Amino acid sequence: MDLATFLIQCLNALQYGLLLFLVAAGLTLIFGIMGVINLAHGSFYMIGAYMAYALAPVVASTFGGGFFATLFVGLVLAVILGYVLEWAFFSFLYEREHLQQVLMTYGLILVFEELRSLIVGDDVHGVKPPDILAGTLPLGDVMTYPVYRLFISGVCLLLALGMWFVFTRTRLGMMIRAGSTNREMVQSLGVDIKFLYRVVFAAGVAVAVLAGMVAAPVSSVYPNMGGQVLIICFVVVVIGGIGSIRGALLAALLIGVVDTFGKVIFPQAAGVLVYVLMALILLWKPAGLFKAG
Repeated sequence: MDLATFLIQCLNALQYGLLLFLVAAGLTLIFGIMGVINLAHGSFYMIGAYMAYALAPVVASTFGGGFFATLFVGLVLAVILGYVLEWAFFSFLYEREHLQQVLMTYGLILVFEELRSLIVGDDVHGVKPPDILAGTLPLGDVMTYPVYRLFISGVCLLLALGMWFVFTRTRLGMMIRAGSTNREMVQSLGVDIKFLYRVVFAAGVAVAVLAGMVAAPVSSVYPNMGGQVLIICFVVVVIGGIGSIRGALLAALLIGVVDTFGKVIFPQAAGVLVYVLMALILLWKPAGLFKAG
């Protein structure tokens, strides 16, 4: 493996890991802070990808905007979707057993898949990246690297920094962390915990939808794509520590490196290496790399 190839694989590992973090961050927020096992989280990623495909012509004809306008409209719709779903379904699950949470969220997966089939069909679709990000950067004499992949990494890094700032440096983050530790005490201090949980859930949905939208030009848009992402995101949450944002970031980056280089060095065993990594880390630290926070 020459230097240019190694650099490309490092950039691919970084981009994949950061994208995983973007999806898993929303899952660890909902799972770790609200205590809800949300099997439908992968469907939000799928919804984002299909939004990038289906909303683009609507936004272009209505607002005259392109890819970035589609991202903005998609984010607004995702926040509304998350807020409504929490109010209509998830707000009844906090005191329920995990089995009931699993059954209801699995039902949502079926609903989202059927709606997806009815609205856009079952074909595989491609999404064109914006012209300004459609170029490549030279790496060595022969190889190049897509600018759009660097854009994905940049978006994920900015969101990671934003989430860290909100959770560690703002009053909202303080209330969210307190609410995850002792919901009754926070409520007795005058905090509207129901509204707070709706904000957290809407943010988690929006982050997953954004991940699907920015990933669509490099991964295509196809049925059942949310299921594949959900499994690996649960691995990220378990490795990083349930409810830990920094744990999710580190775990996602580790998985990105193991998966990317595993496909190059050990292609026949690449699908197993991520789960071997999870097993080794859990043997070392059964609760994950970090505590919630």
